[in-house]
Amino acid sequence: MDLAYLWFCIVGFFFIGYFVLDGFDFGVGMSIPFLSKDDTDKRQIINTIGPIWDLNETWLIVAGACMFAAFPEWYATLFSGFYLPLLLILVALILRGVSFEYRHQKPEWAPNFDRMIVFGSAVPAFLWGVAFANIVQGVALDEGSNYTGSVLDLLNPYGLLGGLTTLVLFFTHGVVFVALKTDGGVRERARRLATRAGLITVALAAVFLGWTVLQHLDSPHFTLIAGLAGGAALALVVGLLANAAGREGLAFAALAATTALAVGTLLAALFPNVMPSTSGVGGLTIENASSSDYTLQVMSWVALGISPIVLGYQVWTYWVFRKRVTRERILASAH
Repeated sequence: MDLAYLWFCIVGFFFIGYFVLDGFDFGVGMSIPFLSKDDTDKRQIINTIGPIWDLNETWLIVAGACMFAAFPEWYATLFSGFYLPLLLILVALILRGVSFEYRHQKPEWAPNFDRMIVFGSAVPAFLWGVAFANIVQGVALDEGSNYTGSVLDLLNPYGLLGGLTTLVLFFTHGVVFVALKTDGGVRERARRLATRAGLITVALAAVFLGWTVLQHLDSPHFTLIAGLAGGAALALVVGLLANAAGREGLAFAALAATTALAVGTLLAALFPNVMPSTSGVGGLTIENASSSDYTLQVMSWVALGISPIVLGYQVWTYWVFRKRVTRERILASAH
């Protein structure tokens, strides 16, 4: 396989990992107003992702770094053309991180920090869907592959539907994670909310994935695109049925598969492009946007040595913090 195509798969892998892992903890952050009845409930919910939220976000850093090194033209076009949405995502992530770290320092500030956590979770969950939907659909570029549209052009029906789909999918996944990691009233409320949110997710995901598939009827990869979309739909249904049956672990795994397959659908629809152009000029493909072969060779050796360590550390962290966060433990830590 040509190294440029290999690195497209690697960048895609890291974005899939980011959406799966940071996606559900966005959902946890958004669920706070819906699942908590007092401050102990809020602390119980936040503590489910306390040891892992920052580790999840490193997948975005790695994905961005890989894109910058392997596909500098793609990186330049994306980050210049989508500057404002990406800046809003960055600001939201900063506010969210600050709130996690400082919420316990000033109890009287806790309500404001809680609102910042919700805002910092919902904004990226929505805007990432808008961004990726527009990348797949294509945007207006000039001959130098510079984005010539405006921010409002990104808020088209397909882009907005993509944003709403990721918003509710991440929310549902996060609520299932809360049910998996808590006990008592929070766990029961999370299971009920996951069912209600899941029905909305099914409706939006069906329309968005169906629209994506129909846009690529003439693609040589249509079978793959349709297969991944169908797999995402099946995994979503399995996850909701497992949640209804009280199988939180299976439900969480199935929704993780839903996110992975949905993002895989978008990447398959994008291939072999990285930034399609709707203006007839300036489109970027894997081949014309990639770095030199020598650069990709060096990156491949580095990735081969470092990636197993990073993935192993991630698995180890989740294993160490695998137990439920109980209400009694939260109350005991307050004394």
